[in-house]
Amino acid sequence: MLDNLTQRLAKVVKTMRGEARLTESNTAEMLREVRLALLEADVALPAVREFIARVKEKAMGESVIGSLTPGQALVGVVQDELAALMGGDLGPEASQLNFATQPPAIILMAGLQGAGKTTTVGKLAKYLREQKKKKVLTVSTDVYRPAAIGQLETVTAQAGADFFPSLPTEKPVDIARKAIDFAKRHYNDVVIIDTAGRLGIDEAMMREISELHAAVNPIETLFVVDAMLGQDAINTAKAFNDALPLTGIVLTKLDGDARGGAALSVRHVTGKPIKFAGVAEKLDGLEAFDPARMAGRILGMGDILALVEEARKGVDVAAAQELAQKIKGGGKFDLNDFKAQLSQMKNMGGLSGLVDKLPAQFQQAASGTNMNQAEKQVRRMEGIINSMTAQERSKPDLIKASRKRRIATGAGVQVQEVNRMLAQFDQMQSMMKKLKGGGLMKMMRGMKGMMPGMR
Repeated sequence: MLDNLTQRLAKVVKTMRGEARLTESNTAEMLREVRLALLEADVALPAVREFIARVKEKAMGESVIGSLTPGQALVGVVQDELAALMGGDLGPEASQLNFATQPPAIILMAGLQGAGKTTTVGKLAKYLREQKKKKVLTVSTDVYRPAAIGQLETVTAQAGADFFPSLPTEKPVDIARKAIDFAKRHYNDVVIIDTAGRLGIDEAMMREISELHAAVNPIETLFVVDAMLGQDAINTAKAFNDALPLTGIVLTKLDGDARGGAALSVRHVTGKPIKFAGVAEKLDGLEAFDPARMAGRILGMGDILALVEEARKGVDVAAAQELAQKIKGGGKFDLNDFKAQLSQMKNMGGLSGLVDKLPAQFQQAASGTNMNQAEKQVRRMEGIINSMTAQERSKPDLIKASRKRRIATGAGVQVQEVNRMLAQFDQMQSMMKKLKGGGLMKMMRGMKGMMPGMR
């Protein structure tokens, strides 16, 4: 996510931190690098100008110049202004959904075709159901696109939410009204209305969605925009903002956009907060947008809070404590434990999801790794372990040549892959022994080469 921008800005941040004294000359040079990085990342020129002007004003202020560590203080200014550019100046409540209404709270989703609206409805339904404990109903008013209604029904079922069926022969306003009436009778807390998109902005589309908005009076009108559109995303956002009273923005496909300019520009152009970011294709790949944390991620500082949240969601705490006690008590780390660790990692969003949230220096260590290939290898490793007997998993020393051939056949892989997996298991086992001794630096050194594809 935002790879190019992060790499450029991480270098500038490193230079800033090293400055013992700030002058007008070296500050101007660093801000020039920041400006170029933002423009290359497709950030809108007016947003860049405003951002640089605000940073420059504060950089020459007494709080930075008079600081014992002026370079570090300047990094803080850049981070704060970057967060403000993405909506941090609107306050923490701005990026939250508003439910202060008589149930059901109605959320209207708007955007162009191909932006990922329907998938986002499913992701949002799952998020609200699991994170906010809401009873959610979804409905499609897209009567033009073939299979749109069926697609929403499928993703809604996967999200575990309720679905209100509609027909292509019905009018969008009638569909929405019936769905809201159904939600009232069945005590749904939230109704998410998926609307029709077009390949481009046209008068008929805007008129239809304006009529729909007037009929249902939603508490939230979210504009769904594809982050990979770059400057086009900004123009589209402006057009929708002029036609509809938007309350927020959802950026989709942010994980696929190395430049990320849309994330920094859309809020500046519309004045509306970014409320969610789509960071993976899976239904749980939707993150509540936090400007301050995103600013840290863009500057190469990582997002450790997000990592902790992923861990809290994905890690079985009881199992982790049990393993810690086992190692501490002199027990041996076996293949059952190894498989459990692989599963925990998958639950935390996979390798690419984890690396993306780490600070820049850790990302650079993994820069030569093909994450898709690495995740594929993790799945194969699980398959190999599943082909073993319970005795082999608990006593890996038993696995000799004949057993390796049988395991390889069962997993549908070559014997070399079984050997490779066992070698990686040995690395993790030796790392666990170092952990027993309490050495964190030993653990960090031991991690090199531990994960599939990393060397």
